[in-house]
Amino acid sequence: MQLIRGLHNLNQFKSQLKQGCVLTIGNFDGLHLGHQEIVQTVVEQAKKRCLPSVVMIFEPLPIEYFAFEKAPVRLMNFREKIQALQSTDIDYVLCVRFNVSFAELSAEDFVQKILLDGLHIKHLVVGDDFRFGKQRQGDYAYLKASGGLNGFSVIDLPTFDLTKERVSSTRVRAALSSHDLADVKALLGRDFRFNGRVIHGQKLGRTIGFRTLNLNPKRFHMPVQGVFAVTVDGIADRPWPGVANVGLRPTVGGVRPSIEVHLFNWDKDLYGKHVEVILEHFIRAEMKFESVEALKNQIGLDAELAKQFFKI
Repeated sequence: MQLIRGLHNLNQFKSQLKQGCVLTIGNFDGLHLGHQEIVQTVVEQAKKRCLPSVVMIFEPLPIEYFAFEKAPVRLMNFREKIQALQSTDIDYVLCVRFNVSFAELSAEDFVQKILLDGLHIKHLVVGDDFRFGKQRQGDYAYLKASGGLNGFSVIDLPTFDLTKERVSSTRVRAALSSHDLADVKALLGRDFRFNGRVIHGQKLGRTIGFRTLNLNPKRFHMPVQGVFAVTVDGIADRPWPGVANVGLRPTVGGVRPSIEVHLFNWDKDLYGKHVEVILEHFIRAEMKFESVEALKNQIGLDAELAKQFFKI
């Protein structure tokens, strides 16, 4: 999979896209089972037509551009989304900068300038609620009509249901907010996880007997907060168990989201390493303690509960 950063870089891929492509467009936040069905359909249609497969995403997300304060919390940051898409058979991911000029594109200009002139589209796969163009004036009916005039086909996939309810990013967020990790896993088809680079923290953990690795999740808000039994992938030949605090660390005056993981029976430095933190079991909500000593005592209890979960 290759990442194309911005519409202006499409020229570098002229030769690869000159025969056309099979495309889908969306936010793909969480890459849940519904998203996966769309992506798989794109891959299958591309192979059938001997064309490259393309996923178009946006940064920032459209709702973040128009109403940042009202935007739902992201399930994935940009890096996590790209890594998830890399695990599919998609050929290209086109990341479009959602800015004032893009927001002002009419539905007609979007089709002509981006789909036809930029991507030479031959087939488009969209979800059943897809809208595009200035003031969301473009829809599936418009695309079908435009495709008939310009030589590309369009299909819209019906809602993907699980237990008779629509699978959506909103539903995943609701499951996370209630700490129902089993439901989250069912909706995503995998455990919920964060990834990032291990950074230097305040080094408080080692002074109270619980050395931690720290990740900057690169988010304004977290889709879940609390203390969890976790495994960490990318540091050994198997996922390594531990206990993690996901949130703001209110006891020590934290103001930005962070992930702190105490690994069991681990003493190696991991600074600069990219790792995945996989949520395995919810232990408790994040809370503020009256003292560092009280925090230390609670971490000890949390660690024991996590060890019981892992049976170690």
